[in-house]
Amino acid sequence: MEELILNQHNKVEYPPMHTTEHIINRTMINLFGCGRSVEAHIERKKSKLDYRLATCPTPEQVQQLEDIVNEVIHRHLPVTTEFITQAAAQGRFDMERLPGDASETVRVVKVGDYDECLCIGQHVQNTSEIGTFKLLSHNYNPETCIWRIRFKLIDK
Repeated sequence: MEELILNQHNKVEYPPMHTTEHIINRTMINLFGCGRSVEAHIERKKSKLDYRLATCPTPEQVQQLEDIVNEVIHRHLPVTTEFITQAAAQGRFDMERLPGDASETVRVVKVGDYDECLCIGQHVQNTSEIGTFKLLSHNYNPETCIWRIRFKLIDK
């Protein structure tokens, strides 16, 4: 088998929080039709994600986000990887964030049948390792159309 060559990752994530980011991103796409986060700051204790939205979500939508993310986490989904070429990724994934010097082989991270995206970060093996997602706060800037959420994970 040919040795895979991937770009080096420039940071170390906390796998449960990083995997939760994937679940939040897919939930935001499903609920609001927006893209994945435009800015992310993922840390062990608490994290924040920014999304481009036309309007501020309602309190009901905010609660729905938290409920769906937790429901997905509690499905105990396997988190798996697949290696494909950039050519195979075209049209299947947003390639905008791929660095110009990215290797020809890219890694797809799948959270069960719920989400899949290109990623070189660290993840849990199963969503049962995550705990509970808790939305701490959120705010919307109508000038930039950015909705920022702050969240943490509560251990099992």
